[in-house]
Amino acid sequence: MTVIPTLKTERLLLRAPTFEDWPDFWELMKSERSVYMGGPFSTVHAWGDFCQGIAQWKMFGFGSLSIEVISTNQCVGRVEINYGPRCPEPELGWQVFDFAEGKGYAFEAAIEMRRWAFEVRELQTLVSYIDPRNQRSQGLAERLGAALDETAEKQDPDDLVYRHS
Repeated sequence: MTVIPTLKTERLLLRAPTFEDWPDFWELMKSERSVYMGGPFSTVHAWGDFCQGIAQWKMFGFGSLSIEVISTNQCVGRVEINYGPRCPEPELGWQVFDFAEGKGYAFEAAIEMRRWAFEVRELQTLVSYIDPRNQRSQGLAERLGAALDETAEKQDPDDLVYRHS
């Protein structure tokens, strides 16, 4: 049985997703903010994406973790490593709910998830597939130290691929 890890940073707990995290995730996925991920999505598609992040733990030993603020116990988004038919390489991804943007949560969570992936899971590479219109995610990838890799296979033909080292 695969154990989903719990990771901790100064402000955040990265933990297994629960059904209580679903309503805010659904709000994000049906909103215009999801356009950079191919949305807005139907309930069925969003539910499939939510569950896929959990199922990948069993298949690959990595997947989605909910981002919870320790001081409030509030879930503010998720950080994940995706793989499978939609992702040519393991992908470090992040989503922060509307009410939690601009507080550095995605940056803090992505740093910890990347550290775990390289040090504990011993992955050799991680990329982030980013819609070219999503300047905030591009900026975050660059703050994380990822570099644009124009030779990498893309998830979508228009994606930018940032490689983490």
